[in-house]
Amino acid sequence: MTQLDPDKWVDKYADYLYNYTIVRVNDPIIAQDLISETFLAGLKSGKNFKGEATERTWLISILKRKIIDHYRKVNSKKGRAEIHISYKDDGAEGDWLEENAVDPFDKNAENNIENQELGLAIMECLEKLPKKQAAIFKKKTIENVDTEALCKEYNITPSNLWVIIHRARKSMVECLEKNWFN
Repeated sequence: MTQLDPDKWVDKYADYLYNYTIVRVNDPIIAQDLISETFLAGLKSGKNFKGEATERTWLISILKRKIIDHYRKVNSKKGRAEIHISYKDDGAEGDWLEENAVDPFDKNAENNIENQELGLAIMECLEKLPKKQAAIFKKKTIENVDTEALCKEYNITPSNLWVIIHRARKSMVECLEKNWFN
C-alpha cells in the first residue's frame, strides 16, 4: 500500500502535472494555479487516499476535477444574458433569472475533456491491436466501410470478418477497462 509523501510532490510531480494541464487549459498562469489547487486539495484530503493507486495517479484525478471545475466556472457565465422576467402563476408572483436556466445546447466542459481523453485512449488501444485486425476494425466501425468491400479488400469471408471484428472489440474493451475506465 502506497503512502503519501507531500514534501516531495513538487519535485516529483509538478512538471508532469504542468505538462498534463497546459495542453488542456493553454494558459501557463491558470495551469500553475490549478496545480497549486491540486496540491492543496491533496493535502486537505490526504486522509481519503487509500493507496490503491500511485500518488501521481491520485493527484491527476484531483487535477482532472480542478480542470473541469475551471471550465465550468468559465462557461457558467458565458453567453447568458441576465434577464429578469416577472410572472404570475396561479396567483403567485415571482422573478425568473435567465442566467439560472439550463442551456441544453451548452457543451459541458467535463464532457469535452472526457471525450478528448477517451478518444486518445481509443487510439492507443487501437495501436495495440494486430495491424490487420486494427485496420479492419477501424474501417468497419469508424469509417463504416461496406462488409462486401472489406471482404474483397482483405480476401476474407463475411464470417471471418465478423470474427476479426468480434476479437478486436473484445480486445478494445479489455484495453479501455484497464486504461480508461479505472
